[in-house]
Amino acid sequence: MHLSDRAFRRLVDEALALVPAEFSPYLEGVPVVIEAWASDDLLDEMGVPEDETLYGLYSGRALTEGPPEPGDLPPCITLYRGPLLEDCVDEAELRDEIATTVIHEIAHRFGISEERLEELGWG
Repeated sequence: MHLSDRAFRRLVDEALALVPAEFSPYLEGVPVVIEAWASDDLLDEMGVPEDETLYGLYSGRALTEGPPEPGDLPPCITLYRGPLLEDCVDEAELRDEIATTVIHEIAHRFGISEERLEELGWG
């Protein structure tokens, strides 16, 4: 699937607009950046099997881990445009997958584990 950078960003902004307002204070200062693909080194580091991919990543300290400490990376949500476009067949599916990915990464900000997200149907 092909989509311009601007149209892709619009879908990301639509997904962010779905986040309830009461969560906004906890997301201030957490940028949502778009990169083309996750690096092979990152995929290896995270143990992502070769036949799988990564749509998004939350980096930084989860809110449940307490206040930031010296040396912590600032919080950031990264969405990987390439695999999302490659795996989605149309804009409707892409819109849904971006929204799911955004919610998934925000959940990590709140300290919800990958295992728990899978239990909840967000894996």
